[in-house]
Amino acid sequence: MSKNRSRQYQHRVAQAINTPKLQDALHRFADAYVVAREAAFSGQDFEALRSEIAAMKDDVRNHAERYLEQFRANAEAAGATVYLAKTAADANRYITELALKRSVKTVVKSKSMASEEIHLNHALEAAGVKALETDLGEWIIQLAGQKPSHMVMPAIHMFKEEVAALFSSVTGRQEPAEIKHLVQVAREQLRQAYLDADMGVSGANVAVAETGGIALVTNEGNARLTTTLPRIHVALVGIEKLVPTLEDAHRVINALPKNATGQLITSYITWIRGAVPCAETSKELHIVLLDNGRSALAESPHCKDALRCIKCGACANVCPVYQTVGGHVFGHIYISAIGIILTAFFHGLDNAAELVRACIGCRACVAVCPSQIDLESIILHLREVLGDDEGIGTGKALVFKHVMRNRKLFHTMLRAASLLQKPVTRGERTIRHLPLFFSDLTEWRSLPAVADKPLRDLWPAMSQKVEQPRYKVAFFAGCLNDFVYTELGLDLVKVLNHLGVEVSFPMGQSCCGVPALYSGDKETAVAMAEQNLEAMLAAKPDFVVTTCPTCTMALQRDFLDLLQDHPAWAEKARRLAEITIDVSRFIAEELDGARALAGLADPEQVTYHDSCHLKRGAGVWQEPRQLLQASGRDLIEMAHADRCCGFGGSYSFTSHPQIAKQILGDKVRDIEQSGASCVAMDCPGCLMQIHGGLDKHQKPIRAVHTIQLLAEALA
Repeated sequence: MSKNRSRQYQHRVAQAINTPKLQDALHRFADAYVVAREAAFSGQDFEALRSEIAAMKDDVRNHAERYLEQFRANAEAAGATVYLAKTAADANRYITELALKRSVKTVVKSKSMASEEIHLNHALEAAGVKALETDLGEWIIQLAGQKPSHMVMPAIHMFKEEVAALFSSVTGRQEPAEIKHLVQVAREQLRQAYLDADMGVSGANVAVAETGGIALVTNEGNARLTTTLPRIHVALVGIEKLVPTLEDAHRVINALPKNATGQLITSYITWIRGAVPCAETSKELHIVLLDNGRSALAESPHCKDALRCIKCGACANVCPVYQTVGGHVFGHIYISAIGIILTAFFHGLDNAAELVRACIGCRACVAVCPSQIDLESIILHLREVLGDDEGIGTGKALVFKHVMRNRKLFHTMLRAASLLQKPVTRGERTIRHLPLFFSDLTEWRSLPAVADKPLRDLWPAMSQKVEQPRYKVAFFAGCLNDFVYTELGLDLVKVLNHLGVEVSFPMGQSCCGVPALYSGDKETAVAMAEQNLEAMLAAKPDFVVTTCPTCTMALQRDFLDLLQDHPAWAEKARRLAEITIDVSRFIAEELDGARALAGLADPEQVTYHDSCHLKRGAGVWQEPRQLLQASGRDLIEMAHADRCCGFGGSYSFTSHPQIAKQILGDKVRDIEQSGASCVAMDCPGCLMQIHGGLDKHQKPIRAVHTIQLLAEALA
């Protein structure tokens, strides 16, 4: 079943990639969104705001019963009927039975992802009740027979020409593809429905426990018409929408439009408490509080933070995978990073499986999340669960469990690769073409050759003359620095020696284990963590320096998480985390490198690519720029400097190379358009990807690690 599911998913990926108009539309929105969001939050402390929202949401999750009862009591005192639906079927049953009891023929609906989640429209139609979406985007996709492709902008994937054709099928006349006209058509077609409908269904953005009221944050007047004109109003509200107080509601409403669309505030904020007057008849307000897997999510120690989500959709807005394939591929009902997690708990892990693997792990979603959800960490946990349930594949299992864990065997095989590659390298350090079934690997980027001798074999002959060193550091090289980019390790020693630092290379170190961890093999990742802890701490260094941000995050974060339940190992992991530092930050902060290297380099226009885990994981992005500028380089900022390059380790080789290719193409264009003759970065993986893309596209632009440029300055 999993193979068939994967084939179907890959087919949908290919279809999306072959729709360049879709990618163009999503990229245009994403570019405009980043600028608008930054302006909207100008003058506000976003970090403080999201810390407050996260703490409030955790409080609600930890005391859910109390807040549910408080909300129920206050809502019922105001005249509402409150029903707690445990499942989607339970919610559908309650709403359809209510419609039938009240002889409802037509239901008008304002935008509600919860109603999409439970497939309410299908349930109503099956009961003989017509359900009409009145949100412009929702009505468009209802006419098209599709699902939303974004939580906030459900029809973002559709073009005005497609919408004009849909509307023409409704009106019976040829409607021009002009947005203002199409909006007027929708208004004319939907207005009478509000007057004819007996029931209006809405969602809610917040449900306030202290008042028993709800609030809707919208940009169209349809929500107010839906909730006021029909004699029955049903609000379908996920229990995670509960907030304790009006002040807490204000925090959510403050963050929501800014983070969702870059607006300071939406057009309408509608507060509803109790049944509002309805002409001559009494108005009914039914609030259906939906569980449907939320309580199970709250009990998950690894995933529970996902309940902090305020449904802003920002994780899609900044996601390179979403921008490449859209929400109908990178989503189920809920889309993008948060959608992966919600799908697993609301609709089953089987529906989330391909989405879990489609995440590239760039952490862009984590950086913009208004409630501090570490989405990447939760998705990694789900990969582990999938790995336990379905396995990680025979090839990966063989490499990780039987090769990578055996350091000597692993390194012997890498050395052998340097000999076996000679027929295709022809004496060069770049592989531009591979034969037979390996050819796809070099179709859209070249690859670096494995070094003739790894760094560890060169190290014993290296001479370091550092009298009275300021620090003694151990270098954690990582696989690429050790076996591919050996010159990078030599340059690191050159720079650090110049700054009065002695460098050691613990020979017991091996792969950091991230490839296994990101593939769902936690067991191998734990074994690698233990090997590396022993090796690095035995050197008794003042610091452990790294040139790879993925390794940095492994040593600073992943080892702690992997070994937290093993007291002896946990203490070692804590110690290693405390002394591990990215080499650019080490030079800038500990060695005053900007002053020590000032003005040494020849002038050169350099642009800088922010590696995902370096900026959004280790928090390092200013330091490399400071060093480059201080050394004498002319730094030119490229557009989207911190957008992922598409490497993602095995993601770009075996998992989703077609998506990685598209993301790399975006990065190459941004680099070229900067006008710089050189692009610097601080990640060997990014170096492999970007150099390979520039080389394949025959762009005369150097791709180098920051350390290499600093070493050049010393020459």
